[in-house]
Amino acid sequence: MDGAIVICALLPRFELTVAAGGRRELLGLPAAIAPRPGSQQIGEVSAAAEAFGIHRGMRLGEALSRCPRLRLVPGDPAGAEQLWEAKLGALEAIGAAVEPLRLGLACFDAQGLLRLYGGGIEAVVAAAREALAMPVRLGVAPTRFAAVAAATRTRVRRSLNVDGDERAAAAFLAPLPVTLLQTLPPLAELPAALERLGIATLGDLAALPAAAVGDRFGSLGLVAHRLANGHDRALRPRAPRVPVEEELVLPEAIDGAGLEHAAGMLIDRLMANPLRGGRALRAATLSASLIEGGGTWHERVVFREALGDPLRIRLALLPRLREIPAPVQALRLTVTDFGPVAAVQQTLTGDPEKLRAQRLHEAVQQVRTVAGVDGALRVLPIDPDSRLPERRAVLTPFER
Repeated sequence: MDGAIVICALLPRFELTVAAGGRRELLGLPAAIAPRPGSQQIGEVSAAAEAFGIHRGMRLGEALSRCPRLRLVPGDPAGAEQLWEAKLGALEAIGAAVEPLRLGLACFDAQGLLRLYGGGIEAVVAAAREALAMPVRLGVAPTRFAAVAAATRTRVRRSLNVDGDERAAAAFLAPLPVTLLQTLPPLAELPAALERLGIATLGDLAALPAAAVGDRFGSLGLVAHRLANGHDRALRPRAPRVPVEEELVLPEAIDGAGLEHAAGMLIDRLMANPLRGGRALRAATLSASLIEGGGTWHERVVFREALGDPLRIRLALLPRLREIPAPVQALRLTVTDFGPVAAVQQTLTGDPEKLRAQRLHEAVQQVRTVAGVDGALRVLPIDPDSRLPERRAVLTPFER
């Protein structure tokens, strides 16, 4: 991360704000997003609910026992995804290469934007704030995690700048609680275990030997130890995308066979969309606006292989309609990942090794769509004769 200036944009209580809609007064009351169908865990909570010790992921019964006045707000996951995609597009429109971490939290490197805006880092911060057009907390630091921590420590409509290098980032992080690790989804469960062992701050974690942390907590513990010491990986910006989606507003609430027929029409419209450009679909998100109780439902579907055949897409998507908990008034289908051009003419004969390499490359891309960029790795021998197993090989991204 040498030479990087990372800006973190944090939209506080983003999912709850979207779910509340125009009922802004709910944000000042003890409120939480109601559990999803089939679950007993509440979603994002308001500041007033946090004062009662209620937090995201708590079971509904425990939350109500702590605060009987807790207001449950129907979730709007589809609306939150759609608004967040618009906010990411707004940041990309100012020239930022954005890495989204979760809904309402994203980072980008401002180093390449300094000359573009000509006013130093404050000019870039002002441009990001104007692009988001929402109450936002902005943190500036030399590493990704330090920027996230800075954003959580500042107030709405303010920014916190951590000047210096990775040593300055480590000094800034040292007095902060280990619960900040929860802001990164892979490390969400780690702070509770650390606190049980008496490790309360990131400085306490950084002072421990890396070998001891790795022995107790494995690879996630080593990642957290590096973060606490001010080290972090480089940003992984997403590729800018043009949203390809279709929506169908239904004249009346339908379900069953009528809903499947509507979904089939939606798939046909999407496959005929000129923005698709003949490309196959790796993954798509099916969402619905519900009538009973309000709110929305959405489900991301990753296909076993990139598909360009509407019939096979129907076979993959239609069974998901049975999971919708209430009658539907609108359906939306959005492409989240594209594959290669579907209409590729196959040769009658060809090099078997070349065909195998192509299939392997396609399989790797599909695995990464499901499990992320680290979903497909390979073992690279480093020192096979070492007496320490950790030094014999490392995992690296699989490339062909």
